Amino acid sequence: MVVEDSSSFREIIKYNLRDQFPSMGVIEAADGVEAFQKIDSDHPNLIFMDIGLPGENGLELTRKIKADHPDVIIIILTSHDSPEYREAAIRYKADYFFSKDSLLNNGVLTLVKSILLEKGFNADGSDS
Repeated sequence: MVVEDSSSFREIIKYNLRDQFPSMGVIEAADGVEAFQKIDSDHPNLIFMDIGLPGENGLELTRKIKADHPDVIIIILTSHDSPEYREAAIRYKADYFFSKDSLLNNGVLTLVKSILLEKGFNADGSDS
């Protein structure tokens, strides 16, 4: 799942994930309310979470999701790569933290691949 209020950035993430992991299903949400509805109905294994969402911020949403769904892996995304945000992401129970600038580098794609394998999927995102 991609939780991001910028539709163009959501499309970039979705395109790159589908390019690298063609069998992976990618759902999206523009805000916390929509994300919560889709989490309960679609049960994602991995969430890319923007910090700056309309309404509730991504850190608080991360805390709520982890309370109800502790096995969901959450990767925090932000345009503001600062120590304060990194520390807050840890406090709010995010699993990983990346700046949006580094999102689509090989390190992030390698991380997604390892998460897929750990969750029992094939490297392309298909069920094993």
